[in-house]
Amino acid sequence: MLIIGIAGGSGSGKTTVVNQIIKNLPKESVAVIPQDSYYRDNGKLTPEERAKINFDHPSSIEFTLLTKHIDCLKKGRTVEMPIYSYLTCARAKDTIPVKPHEVIIVEGILILTNPTLRKRMDIKVYVDADDDDRLMRIIGRDIEERGRNFREVLEHYRKFVKPMHLQFIEPTKRYADIVIPQGGKNQVAIDILSSRIQMNLHRR
Repeated sequence: MLIIGIAGGSGSGKTTVVNQIIKNLPKESVAVIPQDSYYRDNGKLTPEERAKINFDHPSSIEFTLLTKHIDCLKKGRTVEMPIYSYLTCARAKDTIPVKPHEVIIVEGILILTNPTLRKRMDIKVYVDADDDDRLMRIIGRDIEERGRNFREVLEHYRKFVKPMHLQFIEPTKRYADIVIPQGGKNQVAIDILSSRIQMNLHRR
């Protein structure tokens, strides 16, 4: 089993990179573990308290559970991945079963901030992108998927996303084995990464 970590700032194009890698690998050989599924359950909080949650801080992620699930997959066991809603800030009662695959991709803005999780990764990737491009993607995503209006998105970016990116996320670039500039638009880098993954699989 090959564990690949794909990190990068919010709106950098991580999901695009993941989808391109999946297309380049054999069918049914990849399982994706999104960091976002492991946000702590805050469903009991009031709407006012939920608005103050800092989703861009490492403490917002239940890394213990995420690491445990990676370890279980490496041992050949199926795990029950949580389902998290940004609208309610809560985990659903249902879960998603994830079976062991040849390649496990762990994807999220904060995954390289945790030393224990980093040790589980065979390949660490950082998806880099221009700050303005990231902000444009964040605006579109948060309005469409997270129920925020334009002003709320900008305020959230100013208060949480930008400072946390500078403090926690961008510094993890130094842990990456591969840095992909221009986000999901860099097809050459994605193809090189895909070839590297295939090479590692053949060696195993």
